[in-house]
Amino acid sequence: MSTRKITRIIAIAVVANVAALTSASFGVASVSASARRGELHVMKECSQYNGTAGSFCTITSSNLTEILVGSRVYYDQAAGIPTGLLDSNVVLDAGNGDRAVGRCTLDFSTGLGLCLFSDGTGRLSGFQARVEVSYVGPDWAWDGIYSLTPRADR
Repeated sequence: MSTRKITRIIAIAVVANVAALTSASFGVASVSASARRGELHVMKECSQYNGTAGSFCTITSSNLTEILVGSRVYYDQAAGIPTGLLDSNVVLDAGNGDRAVGRCTLDFSTGLGLCLFSDGTGRLSGFQARVEVSYVGPDWAWDGIYSLTPRADR
């Protein structure tokens, strides 16, 4: 094969790679343009939570417009397993099909815990968060960080 043919093949390959990278970059740019991230501050009251699977707490304030006052946090597992802890899958239900899924662990002796959210549906599609839980009697606070990257295909 001549040097001229090899040079032409390399040039075609470089142009194809640049075109692929450029189109991929534009795709990422359009997704990240709608992405948001920042601090998350939520307060919830738990008068309806009784430690059984399916009980819930109600959001009383939130700095994120997708998490409305009145949204509920449902706990899938009963408290006390292991003893003194709540370690449960959770569903944050903001109504109208807007839900996020995660897991919360709370130490009842300290009133401190951690919740991690991994995704969601509706307006909470692409929701991720890491929040520290603390008891600020009689309510509970979530303070941490979030990112919200809605997917166009949902």
